[in-house]
Amino acid sequence: MTRFAFFNGAIRPIEEARISVMTHTFNYGTGCFGGLRGYWNADERQLYVFRILDHYRRFLESGKLLLAQLDYSPEDLAAFTLELLRAEGWQEDCYIRPILYKADETIGVRLHDLRDAVTIFSIPMGRYIPAEEGARACVSSWRRVDDTAIPARGKLIGSYVNSALAKSEAVLNGFDEALVLNQDGHLAEGSASNLFVVRNGVLYTPPISSNVLEGITRRSIIQMAREVLGLDVIEREIDRTELYVADEAFLCGTGAQITALASVDHRPVGNGKLGPVTKALRDLYFRVVRGREPRYRHWLTPVFETERTAAESIGKG
Repeated sequence: MTRFAFFNGAIRPIEEARISVMTHTFNYGTGCFGGLRGYWNADERQLYVFRILDHYRRFLESGKLLLAQLDYSPEDLAAFTLELLRAEGWQEDCYIRPILYKADETIGVRLHDLRDAVTIFSIPMGRYIPAEEGARACVSSWRRVDDTAIPARGKLIGSYVNSALAKSEAVLNGFDEALVLNQDGHLAEGSASNLFVVRNGVLYTPPISSNVLEGITRRSIIQMAREVLGLDVIEREIDRTELYVADEAFLCGTGAQITALASVDHRPVGNGKLGPVTKALRDLYFRVVRGREPRYRHWLTPVFETERTAAESIGKG
């Protein structure tokens, strides 16, 4: 059970981390959030946070889209997070949720002349999508928000109504996950995850310009696929029907991790089972996030160390 949160500049009991119903972000969705994972390595008795500085850089970039002005750096937010996780003492995989919100208690739609605040909490978390080895997906009737309406590259609170509409439509219709098209009719991503497709040994993923979130896990997979597996990775627009003839397809993200797609719109993807490329990437990913792949140890920040050593780890990014 979650016991603490970073709130009003300090680590406090979770019961004290409360906002008013009049808070601007609660009324208008004028905030942003992040999502990080901590991975427990039982052999080392260590909890590792994956790419903590990269996540907080993106978090602050999302804030810029909302005219947010904070005195915190990515390093500051990382230090608060490590302090929070030490207080919780998780010895299992966990999820970390920072939120930037407009804290004024007022009515009036705007982004300017409002006070910005940050809170952070964490919860235990295993799988986000239960069917990681073979999720059943459908292409949603809901289109992905466009950069000219609500910027998709930021994790903006209000924009996730779009994700919720697609996700509930899929689940209530008997699927595990939704895939959304952008305004041009090309594939964008899942309800809250990036998309990859394997065809003839090449890995394809929609480009950032297709209104996708600039995913940290997405970026990691592109790098690992090229450096470790020697795969060609191409960022380009992907048509809906390419999923029907793909050899493999999978979703990725902090929550989804790497989730294979077994079918799309009742059509099997490949042979309908976990494919070799997806399996190789997933196995590599879990070795990396648990500190078992030396090449990528610099992506990890250990939680349970001395303050000085942890600070040095943060500095490595």
